[in-house]
Amino acid sequence: MNPTPPLSEGQRLSSQSWIITPITSDIVRGALELEHTERGTLFHRLPSWARAQSTDPQLRMVDSQPSGVRLVFRSSATTIELDVHRTRTTYTGFPERPDGIIELMIDGNLTADTTTSGGTTSTIDMATGATTQTTGPILTVRFAELPSHAKDIEIWLPHNENLEILQLRTDAPLEPESVRHRPVWLHHGSSISQGSNATHPSEIWPVRAARLSDVELINLGFGGSALLDPFMARTMRETDADFISVKIGINLVNTDLMRLRAFVPAVHGFLDTIREGHPETPLLIISPIYCAIHEDTPGPGAFDMDALAEGTITFRATGDPAAQAAGKLTLTTIRQALGTIVEQRQKQDPHLYYLDGLELFGNTDAEEFPLPDALHPSPAAHRLISERFTQLVFESNQLFGAPTQEKPRH
Repeated sequence: MNPTPPLSEGQRLSSQSWIITPITSDIVRGALELEHTERGTLFHRLPSWARAQSTDPQLRMVDSQPSGVRLVFRSSATTIELDVHRTRTTYTGFPERPDGIIELMIDGNLTADTTTSGGTTSTIDMATGATTQTTGPILTVRFAELPSHAKDIEIWLPHNENLEILQLRTDAPLEPESVRHRPVWLHHGSSISQGSNATHPSEIWPVRAARLSDVELINLGFGGSALLDPFMARTMRETDADFISVKIGINLVNTDLMRLRAFVPAVHGFLDTIREGHPETPLLIISPIYCAIHEDTPGPGAFDMDALAEGTITFRATGDPAAQAAGKLTLTTIRQALGTIVEQRQKQDPHLYYLDGLELFGNTDAEEFPLPDALHPSPAAHRLISERFTQLVFESNQLFGAPTQEKPRH
């Protein structure tokens, strides 16, 4: 079923009576905070106090990209409309990023999807630093001819662009879904966890693993921003969860942020903070998946300018492999250090677990499913990672075991 082309405002109002429902936390899953702007509602995956502790524009941008965020309600509506305004950032001379996708699920099944358009686009010239901005129309997303019976409805928002919802309209009343005590999985990671290179919001690996395992995901995957920030650990400490996972590594290498001397105590401190709020919650540490350019070559990472001249985005490592001896980080050294840290802490923490990222995606997998930009998994690789994570973590119970206590969904 495909979305019906949007009608004009006059056509909408003359054709049927709408029920307008405010966007509140009762019908939102996966966001830690809602901001009511002049236009509508913006979704944040970090609370305002945490955002205030970072001036990084990259983190500010990805925080309000609603990866894993969805509207969830129950209704007999046969037509649903959303007015949305997206905000995108593009770069002069770089291939344009794909449009975001909004997906409709009914009773757990993907029923329709549509791409976003319009909104505000900021174009940055990286050579000069100049920014130009263009503004397009508000987009009305319309899902029509839906089954008339009462049904569970999920609207998954784009994982790769900022989105504000201006208005939600239905032709029948809606109500928050009935309470389901599904285990809550709180996950933190990099752009790979946010969903880079995945095409649909329900197909990024953490979302797909959560759906396969029937758990409630809160996705704190932030592109370029899995950097052991103390405010991130405090956010996780304060967020209710039955399972917690932290995927550590790739951003620390490709930003060349710290050396091994700082990395080890920073990991300990990050875990200590989480444990202040979750002393017995199963906590899984995941090391990096395979990425050839950074396996034994430190960062910083950079764009491959020859590939860019041909219209392709590809990354490369610019560090010196010999610098590992001086403590510069590579994916190999991070895996070794994380394994040692977890082994050490497990003596006092029986609910701490370790998963080698190579079990999710290793060098032979990279041969079969090459990383399109030498850094981020392809859509097929996202599916592979989600299936392996589901089997290793949720199905086998070898890592997490049973949740300590089920909590209401967020």
